[in-house]
Amino acid sequence: MNTTTLADFILCTEYNEIPEKVIEQSKLCFIDFLGVALRGSETKSGIIAKTVVSEGNQSTVIGHGKANALEASLTNGIFAHALDLDDGHRYAQVHPGACVIPAALSLSEFRNISGKEFISSIIVGYQAAITLGMMVNPEHRNRGFHSTGTCGTLGAAAAASKALKLDKDQTINALGLGGTQAAGLLESDHSGSMGKHLHAGKAAQSGVLSALLSERGFTGAENILEGDEGFLKAMADINCKKIEFNMDVFRILEIYFKIYPVCRHLHSSIDAILHIINENNQNLEIEEIQEITVKTYKIASEHDNYHPHSVEALKQSLPVSLAIAVLKNELRLDNLNLNKDKKEIEEISKKIFIEYKEDFDALYPDKRPATVTINTENGLYEKNVNLAYGEPENPLNKIDIIKKFHDLNPNVEIEVLEGIDDLESYKMNDFMKKFNDYIN
Repeated sequence: MNTTTLADFILCTEYNEIPEKVIEQSKLCFIDFLGVALRGSETKSGIIAKTVVSEGNQSTVIGHGKANALEASLTNGIFAHALDLDDGHRYAQVHPGACVIPAALSLSEFRNISGKEFISSIIVGYQAAITLGMMVNPEHRNRGFHSTGTCGTLGAAAAASKALKLDKDQTINALGLGGTQAAGLLESDHSGSMGKHLHAGKAAQSGVLSALLSERGFTGAENILEGDEGFLKAMADINCKKIEFNMDVFRILEIYFKIYPVCRHLHSSIDAILHIINENNQNLEIEEIQEITVKTYKIASEHDNYHPHSVEALKQSLPVSLAIAVLKNELRLDNLNLNKDKKEIEEISKKIFIEYKEDFDALYPDKRPATVTINTENGLYEKNVNLAYGEPENPLNKIDIIKKFHDLNPNVEIEVLEGIDDLESYKMNDFMKKFNDYIN
């Protein structure tokens, strides 16, 4: 795939030719985004982000009035990534929704395009972000890049180009401008900083900026992906000419939805330990636990911070996340408190031992395996999970996604989502006005 091929895909993908299951998946992604971003607007990083945004009248800042399209996309992207509950793709190692949907939404409102056009914009944005992530990883990640910030920027530029109905030259220029702004370093993630949230927000905003500039004649590199000093070569040392991707496969169908507000690499282990607890709740007492062993693949095993200094760091900590799951028999946002139950969580964490299992690395990324063993005074309990709940092979359905929205935003009536089933009949200004009337 080169820049022109991607531009052609963006221009040629029309709502009436998109399979129904792809359209329905895009609506699930939108529901998931709205629920996560609305709750994410209440996080510390979300609150800080709102303080630097000027009021405007172009696009919704989820849960907080309106701003211009650039600032709305920035803040909504931060909101959507702040909880670590946004969707993702295990092969691409990217969270597309937090970048693509804020870009598409802000311009859809600004230009008041139809629900059909908004859906098409989301779908091409996911396709761009995921396809690029699949092309450059694992080398891209191994170099320290966060694909959500990098590939997500190009996904946002693709979605924004579609929303603005740019022509081919304008779309290529927008991709060129998006690619040269693509950024995001994993140091921000693994240090437990809010910089991780900024990656998604900046990706969305950079995509919007790229499309708006291109619409007015601002030029970008026409070979931003495949050029000798382009995205693929610079960020992953890949020769684009040797890689072909089937653009007829809609990658949005391959995304996962999350139920735990922590890094996805932790989810298989959490699923395993909660399965053990729920299956043996009559016989398994916390006081009787002597040792918990987690065998998993390399990337997951490296999330081994036993003393996270912030909530953001906790979300990257396998031992502490597991300790909370053991103590609470669940892992919800309300459980992620560094001070609450601190002594008990530390005591459980001390009993958790993480082992890198080389055999499991051979299965990654087709699988993200984890085997959890709990040793107690009265016996041994073990569970293996190869793919966490929410993957396309083990999916959440629409009822699950709506429940997730409600659990995150219990004071918002579920009727706010009714229009999404019939999103095609709306202009996006009308839909977002209805949404805002419900939540304000």
